[in-house]
Amino acid sequence: MSSDIARGLRSGERRGIPVMVLRGGTSKGAYFLARDLPADPRERDALLLAVMGSPDPRQIDGIGGGHPLTSKVAVVSPSAEGESDVDYLFLQVQVDKPVVSAEQPCGNILAGVGPFAIERGLVAPSGEVTPVRVRMANTRALATVHVPTPAGRVEYAGTTAISGVPGTAARLIIDFRDTAGSVAPALLPTGNRVDTVDGVPATLIDNGMPVAILDATSVGVTGHETPAELESNPALRQRVESLRLAAGALMGLGHVATTTVPKMCLVAPPAQGGTLATRMFIPHRVHTAIGVLAAVTVGTAVAIPGTVAAAVARPAGADDVTSAGVIRLEHPTGWFDVVIDVSVTPDGVTVGRSSIVRTARLLLDGIVYPGPLRTLEERP
Repeated sequence: MSSDIARGLRSGERRGIPVMVLRGGTSKGAYFLARDLPADPRERDALLLAVMGSPDPRQIDGIGGGHPLTSKVAVVSPSAEGESDVDYLFLQVQVDKPVVSAEQPCGNILAGVGPFAIERGLVAPSGEVTPVRVRMANTRALATVHVPTPAGRVEYAGTTAISGVPGTAARLIIDFRDTAGSVAPALLPTGNRVDTVDGVPATLIDNGMPVAILDATSVGVTGHETPAELESNPALRQRVESLRLAAGALMGLGHVATTTVPKMCLVAPPAQGGTLATRMFIPHRVHTAIGVLAAVTVGTAVAIPGTVAAAVARPAGADDVTSAGVIRLEHPTGWFDVVIDVSVTPDGVTVGRSSIVRTARLLLDGIVYPGPLRTLEERP
């Protein structure tokens, strides 16, 4: 979309933009072809604020759902690189602020990128399952989304259930490559499996998402509280944010007061037969589940001896789940399974395969009509 079209939208001209809305994993987002949006990032972001209805707690004048998990955008384009079929830029549109962030990827929305690319003709279906190779533009990491395509069409119906989503849908396998140190300088950016952050032991790690992992008891909770209980504890929230600012500096992320990374994960022994219980601050709200790349990162920490997560986790082989090579992370609304291939030698830690199971569903394919655009400076 050229700048003249963006100017037309800003003047109040009625002009629609093609969009698909998909549920990807436990998130929901608006999916656009890059060519349908302004090329200039500031014009694009102003448009997306108008599309989603931000800033407004209800996003009543847009298509956002009034929650960070339902105020997400995927911008997809053909890839010019041989290792990938499409490029995927994830944008988090804040609900109550005029802010659009591209500082991190989203693995849940990634689950919908494969179906979207096929639906929009960027990738041709091939056989019963079509692999869609995706370069995550936020970090340059690679993923392959394996999309069911019987009879040459995306299949959304199926028997796979994931926690946090009612019912069942078709099974999507997502394999990740080159995710170690996606945002931070390295898998273990300090070189340590445990650091002391303002007096609290923490594992600082990034295998797709920068996360600081703390034993929940070190900040005075059990790690089995509900998100509402954790969010209603102002002393805890202040303490977690203080630790996040310190962890961000140690991880080489700079001053992170205005960013959403690192995430903060409180861990505890499992309560439902899994490997580890998690409570994820994202960073100020508490996730009702756990993000895909955050789950991959926490699962990686479980697989590395000597980390905070490994010390709290149920030993591998303690049940059928972990003995099958699956790390099951419990979260407030269920569980999330990841498969992590980690090699630990005296020379360091190497991450091989990382895979997860997700589902996705097409909710809407149509035209969105944003309200009159304002510049970012004009928004309240």
